[in-house]
Amino acid sequence: MKKIILAATFIGYSVFALAQTAAVQVNTVVSAEEAFNKLVERKGIKDGFLSVTDPEGIVFKPNAVKITDFYNNIDKQAGKLSWQPKFARISANGDLAFTAGPYIYSNGKSEDDKVYGDYVSIWRADAENKLKLLIDLGIQHPEAEKDVITDFKEPTAPRTAPSKDPFTGKSIIINTDKIFNHSLTISALASYKEFLSPEGRYYFPGFEPMTGPDVIMKFINNQAISITAETTDAGRSSSNDLAYSYGHARITKGNVVSNYNYVRIWELDKTKKWDILLEVFSAVENE
Repeated sequence: MKKIILAATFIGYSVFALAQTAAVQVNTVVSAEEAFNKLVERKGIKDGFLSVTDPEGIVFKPNAVKITDFYNNIDKQAGKLSWQPKFARISANGDLAFTAGPYIYSNGKSEDDKVYGDYVSIWRADAENKLKLLIDLGIQHPEAEKDVITDFKEPTAPRTAPSKDPFTGKSIIINTDKIFNHSLTISALASYKEFLSPEGRYYFPGFEPMTGPDVIMKFINNQAISITAETTDAGRSSSNDLAYSYGHARITKGNVVSNYNYVRIWELDKTKKWDILLEVFSAVENE
């Protein structure tokens, strides 16, 4: 009997170890995003969003509101929306991921009725390990002159044991986000120099996405941007390699002061420091 129990234990452990070492593929979230796009094309914007949303999923209309609350309170959302993921990452445990890329929205028959921009979507896994839409927002800008380079990378951190609450470490991200927001009030340029990932991306309304600290800091300097911001919430993957935060920002650009929502995606670097991999500002406008 003891041999049978030991054998069963060994088999159970082996299955668990195999599950832990199985590689998570970034294509998982890319496929989810592409399926979402096809769903919206087939069922419309409202039903498409309601079909994939996390119970706590939010959109900014103009401030943060649950996707279910927003779309259940409108008859439909007119127009056609299509997009294409070009930038994507997924956590080693597969419980948190994001994609970003260009979108086109049209509410008429002519080319003049088309709106161009870039979206950012954050996904997290539910109890059945199926990715659900947690945060969605975007920026509008003129039609891009060049094709966007695809950047999909597999996670490099090791998988970790399952957790009943994969976001128990979100307080670390909230505190990091608050530290960054405080440093912005002292010097925006110094803050971005310290916190931006070498692959960092910056999404600002009216401009195509920017990549790399040098390009981003040049933009901030040339546009005379200063920022004050306040953290609302955050979350972290159970494998401790990918995280997000969001909140409100008040940005002075030259002599113009405007209100924005922001979302940041954080990654852990080789020195165990949290860096900003992506930051997007969504203008707060009355709809």
